[in-house]
Amino acid sequence: MHRTLLKYSFPFLILLIVWLGACLTPVQGQVLPLEQKNTITNNWLVQRPGGEELVPFVASAHSDYNAVHQWLSIAQAQPFRVAFAAPKDLCLFLNNRLVFKADSAANYTLDLAQFSRGTNPVEGKYLLTVWHPAQQPNVGSFRNAPLVSGEKPEAGERPFSVQVREYVNQNAFIVFMLLIGLIYGLLRANYLSDFHDQFDPNRFLRSNHQDNLTAGKALGSVSNMLFVLAFSLSLALLIAAIHTNVQHVRLFNRLFPVSEADITTKILFYTLLIFTVVMLKYVLLKLMAFVFGLERLVQLQYSEFLRSLLFMGLFLPLVMLLYLSLNTIMPEAVLLISTLSVSLVLVITILRVFYAVNKKASVIDLHLFSYLCATEVIPLAIMLELIVFNF
Repeated sequence: MHRTLLKYSFPFLILLIVWLGACLTPVQGQVLPLEQKNTITNNWLVQRPGGEELVPFVASAHSDYNAVHQWLSIAQAQPFRVAFAAPKDLCLFLNNRLVFKADSAANYTLDLAQFSRGTNPVEGKYLLTVWHPAQQPNVGSFRNAPLVSGEKPEAGERPFSVQVREYVNQNAFIVFMLLIGLIYGLLRANYLSDFHDQFDPNRFLRSNHQDNLTAGKALGSVSNMLFVLAFSLSLALLIAAIHTNVQHVRLFNRLFPVSEADITTKILFYTLLIFTVVMLKYVLLKLMAFVFGLERLVQLQYSEFLRSLLFMGLFLPLVMLLYLSLNTIMPEAVLLISTLSVSLVLVITILRVFYAVNKKASVIDLHLFSYLCATEVIPLAIMLELIVFNF
């Protein structure tokens, strides 16, 4: 019975992941009628060199164009709020008149109806131009931002501002939570011994040198890959939730400007990034140990790093459940708990690595301490800056 379950569980998991990917893939929306007012669409245009007419924009064929255009129908009687991710120096023109320039990389909202006043339309429409001096604008991030009920503009308010929060579709979070539960259930059913060894509190609290060496013998096994995948998904969900609550993640927008509405893309990207970082950590340790002449510590150090990370990652879905249930009621408290949870997972993992290494060789030694700073402390500081302390 156990062999039969093991035989069919992997094809079932693959089929389920493919089905989830198909369900979560963003569906191309219908093009609205031309007479639709105050709506931005995907009908972007570019002007070829030497030509006077605008042609449809195709990302693969027009990658060298820094200016992208769209004809808009604007009714000034109602707001026309547009949200978008903008790198520094991105400019927006309305009928060739500059209406916006990004002073930093962030997510912005802009009411185009305000800037259409006093500007004469061309055959009843206005030409919106998105331009950047050094790169092609990410027009895929442009979308309509709904006006919050009861919202009134304050006197002296700037024409554009960073959104603090918007409604977030939580379906993607829920589906990925189910996928995490499925992976842990698969591990519990097919790798019972590995599951108990990994999540045994007694072994985690009373770890010893021999346990670490034993755990490190199968670092490339299927069960370890599934453990890392489940952890990567859990941490990716929490990071996506944090970055969805905090709209102006400036440093990360410079690296990967993604629309806040595209939660699925962000979760998949974060998962792949975290999985790659965890797996390549062993390569980093090998390289740095060769430079410092401490090859004997690599197996112990990476085993403790992986074991601590995966054990504490088991509690991240609980934090995610807290986010899904209480974020609309007390978002500030949930945001604080989420950021503290991510920070504690990373910091406690590094402290346990120092403790495990100290059992074999004293970390007071300057040579060993420098090695641990290069392999643990500096990467930790970078991750905390990217995930937590950039807002």
